[in-house]
Amino acid sequence: MKHRMLILAAALATTTIALVHTATPVAVESAVAESPTVGILSWLGSPDVTVVPDLVYGTAPDGTPLTADVCLPAASATGGEAPHDDAVGDADGAAALRPAVIEVHGGGWSRGDKAEPEWRLTCQWLASEGFVVVNVNYRLAPQFPFPAAIDDVTAAVRWLRSPAVAERFAVDPERIGAFGGSAGGNLAALLGTRGSGDVTSGERVAAVVAVSAPFDLTAHGQTLGAYPGWLTDRELSYLGCAAFDGCAAAIDASPVSFVDRTDPPMLVAQSADEFIPLAQAESFAAALATAGVDHTLEVDAGIEHSTAALDESLRARVADFLRDALR
Repeated sequence: MKHRMLILAAALATTTIALVHTATPVAVESAVAESPTVGILSWLGSPDVTVVPDLVYGTAPDGTPLTADVCLPAASATGGEAPHDDAVGDADGAAALRPAVIEVHGGGWSRGDKAEPEWRLTCQWLASEGFVVVNVNYRLAPQFPFPAAIDDVTAAVRWLRSPAVAERFAVDPERIGAFGGSAGGNLAALLGTRGSGDVTSGERVAAVVAVSAPFDLTAHGQTLGAYPGWLTDRELSYLGCAAFDGCAAAIDASPVSFVDRTDPPMLVAQSADEFIPLAQAESFAAALATAGVDHTLEVDAGIEHSTAALDESLRARVADFLRDALR
């Protein structure tokens, strides 16, 4: 993978980091920060991608159906030749099995939907790169505080890995990754760090891309850079706590809490001057480095957050990472 510049000290020597830093910190209001203005919305789309909407992947304890859209690359949709060389077929010419990606939308754990334009386009773009993409909805705070969201996203992994679903969409159950932005990046990273051992079965994933994600929701995490007040309020609402001190959910909701050497390869990406403090990504990368986890930290110039940061360059880096990790 090509990178523009290496940064950070020897403690992060095992991390590959790309940095272009030109802007100064900008205060961004909540509504503006979550409104993508560039990035994935500049993608023109692919006529070969098929979207299968509103599949039920599980049922919440209160009876709420949990739904997902599945975006299929041309090979999965038509049974034709795979667009990339990462499909696995058998000697008899049976349908090639594809790597898959669980996509998790953002929205501060309290809003957002898989069908919003930026998340639907992200699903279609990843599918155009050769992945079967499961773009999930999950229960939202404050009605459903932690751990509802991660329970739902984990259920989506189990659903996709089940024999019937994997066969239906020609998915290789040993090659499932996760992609998320903002709050979705937090959940994708949590999928990657919770649990230990084999990443090709059960509830584990074999690769993670987390864009603009908060990785430490504890009181310590609040000291990692300048946190906007509205984001602090959203985190507390999601955690179901009045304060970070003494909030057990804050530890359990933080991907950094569970890092160990068996975790999958991870790509951590964000803009240098967006409202998520860069120190969140740096601290998480340091923990991955200490544990010996294969990872890349990509830091680009500007203030673009989540899907707004997915310009052509970052999309290429994400696709290359996922292909390498899920090959």
